[in-house]
Order: sequence, then C-alpha cells, then structure tokens
Amino acid sequence: MTKKAVILGLLAVTLGGAAFAQEGAIPKGVPHLDHVFVIMMENHAYAQVIGNPDDPFVNQYAKQVNLATNYFAVGHPSLTNYLEIAGGSNFGVRDDNNPDWHDATCTTNLASGTPNLESTSTSICPIYGTGTDAATPVIDYSNETSGPPGVIDIDGTLGYAANPKTIGKTIADQLVSSGLTWKSYQEGLPPTGADNVNSADGFFSNLTDIPTALPGSGLTDSSLIALYAVKHNPFAYFQNVQEGTNPKLSLNQMAGFEGANGLFADLASGHVSNFSWIAPDQCDDQHGQSNAGAACDWDPDDNGTLTGLNPGLMHQGDVTLQTLVTAIHQSRVWNEGNAAIIIVWDENDYSISPTTNRVVLLVDTNYGRSGVKSNIFYDSFSLTKSIEAGFGLPCLNHACDSSTNVMSDLFAAGRGDHDHHGDDGW
Repeated sequence: MTKKAVILGLLAVTLGGAAFAQEGAIPKGVPHLDHVFVIMMENHAYAQVIGNPDDPFVNQYAKQVNLATNYFAVGHPSLTNYLEIAGGSNFGVRDDNNPDWHDATCTTNLASGTPNLESTSTSICPIYGTGTDAATPVIDYSNETSGPPGVIDIDGTLGYAANPKTIGKTIADQLVSSGLTWKSYQEGLPPTGADNVNSADGFFSNLTDIPTALPGSGLTDSSLIALYAVKHNPFAYFQNVQEGTNPKLSLNQMAGFEGANGLFADLASGHVSNFSWIAPDQCDDQHGQSNAGAACDWDPDDNGTLTGLNPGLMHQGDVTLQTLVTAIHQSRVWNEGNAAIIIVWDENDYSISPTTNRVVLLVDTNYGRSGVKSNIFYDSFSLTKSIEAGFGLPCLNHACDSSTNVMSDLFAAGRGDHDHHGDDGW
C-alpha cells in the first residue's frame, strides 16, 4: 500500500447500522457449503481489472461466473482489509505492520481502544480478548492523507463506528469450534513455516542471515525479495494461532503453494480443508515489488484507472488466477458436495476522493447459478457473513451489523444466466 502523510483525528461520519454484537445468529441465505476457496488479489480497483486487456482470463471468467458490480473494500491499507474479511473487524489495526510475535505482555489495540495507524511503527500486539476496534470514516483524513480531498474508505457515503464489543477471533476459530477445518496457503512462505516470519522469498526469510547463508555472493539482507508478506496472512496476527495450544488452530495450518503439504499437492490428493485462504505472492497477486524484475514492478501511476498500470504485473496476476482456478476445478474436491471459489481484490490502492474503494469480487460455485451480475451493495463484512452462512457459523463482529447484506444472489442454487439489480428480481 502506498504510504502517504498522516495526521491524527477522525471527522464525523455517516455510519452504517451496527448491532455491536460479538457473535450473533447464524446468517441465512446461502446454501450449505462443504468447501470454500478464497483467493486474495491486491491493490486494484474494479475499473482497473474489468475491461483490462492484460487480464484476459479474469474478464472471460467474470462473464461465466457471478460478478458483484457494487462490492466495496472497507478501509486501508492491505492488512486492514484482510482482517476485516477473516474476522469481520479491523481489530484496531489500520496499518501493515508486522506482528509483535509471541508478546504476552503488550496491550492489544482492542484493549487500549487506540488504533495502530500508518504513522506509527509499532508492531501489532497479538490479537485476543474483547474491546473496541477502529472506526471507518466516510472520508478519512486520519491515516493516509494530511488533508483534503481525503481517502474514501468505502463508497464515500458509508462509514462504520468503532465497535466497543469486538471479539478478537476469526472465522478460523469458528470453524474449529464447529468441527470444521481451515488452512492458509501463502505463496512464498519458506519451508520452515510461518513462525516469526514477516517476509520471505520461498526459502530465505527475514530470519535468514543472507551473507552467511550465501558467502561470496555479495548479497545483503536487503536483497531479499519479499514475495511472502505476513500482512497477507491475517490469521498469524492472533495470539491463539501464534501460541498453537490447539494444533488445529495454529501456525501449523499455514503452508506454501509448493511442496508435500502445499496447495497444489493438497488439491491433487483431494485432501483439502473446508476453508482455504489462498494468497499468491506479491508478484502474482498484482501487488508488485520494486526488486523483483520489470513484470513485478510497481504500477507507474496507480490512480484507479487503466492509465498508468504495469501491464506485466497485471498479466502475471491474471495467469496466476487461471492456474489456481484450473487446479481447483481439476481437484476431486470440486465434485464433492457444494464448493465455491471466491476471488476478491483487497482494496483500491488509491482511493483519494472522489475515487471510491470499489473492487472486483467473483463467486464460482459447483452447484448454483452462473452469469449473475449483482448490483446490490456488498462490502468485506458481507463476504464474512456469507461464508459464515454457508458453513452454518454465527455472525462475527461487523458481520452482525443490520446493514450487512448476505450475498444470497451470488451463492444461489439453481442454474441460469441472470442479472440481479436488487429491485427488479431475476
């Protein structure tokens, strides 16, 4: 996420209807789901993906499956959005900082009621317990800009009040409590695992002394290409996952794409968890890295439009998605019960007003309707709530808000091509 000058303080906001519940009733409106695959892409607006000739697979796929045309991310930067999808809250985290690994003495942002902002360099205390998360303003002057026109966190009209009854858990906790399974697949994660790893290139990590590991190479620790980034692995920020008292709710549930326990091996064997969180590396998710070659370099001018994008970066992400979707479709698990693939971009990296935070969300099911184009307003909390509905789990945090819509049309049973605009039926 592009760093911008920051000031403190929040303006008054127009707020969505909030129930301020920790966990509530099980949402309705989505058929029972046996397997869900969430694929996270990075930092591009709806208009930068749909209609982009460098994303041919995504654009063809969007015509075949179900497309949310009015879906919005909630807030910035990346980690905030990942947490909001995984747990229905930002948990007081409004930056991309690394975890304060295994620190049992720090005060959580929930407990203090003070958010981590982009202006701070504070590691994020392992999340647990209950408390107050961070508000999401309509126009944000507090975190990524120093004044007008400000950053639009959602659509320019909606905001969320801080929830004083936020519970520090995610859908992973809920799945384990219900006897279901989950796994976080992180491309670029080293074979040694996720513990204390903030960045990695698939083998070396921030824990590696690269000059010692590669004597005579002339490489330094700064030569590490941060393909894996812990900010894209939200479950690693939670205290119970870091400590791993329950092996089913631990860092053991994290793996790379390759290797014996990786994503492609699991898909090939058909031994796949009920819930799979899939994060391509920072070249393959369209995020970009400055030291990874031209096709992975940052967009020259990320302004919410097709102008100024790195075509190589966009195409690399498109090819990655085709590979992932093909592997899932070819796995026997795709034919076992009800399954869904969800592809979503985390945020529009440049939501300076009047540009909104509208991003692409696609839903592909093996049981239901296809070709649906839904113009109903959805956001990150809608995605959380819809996944919970499919697994029969209670709503969590802002997913319990009365204003949070379940994506019933995108996950509907039956087949046929439909446009759903929210007010005129199918």
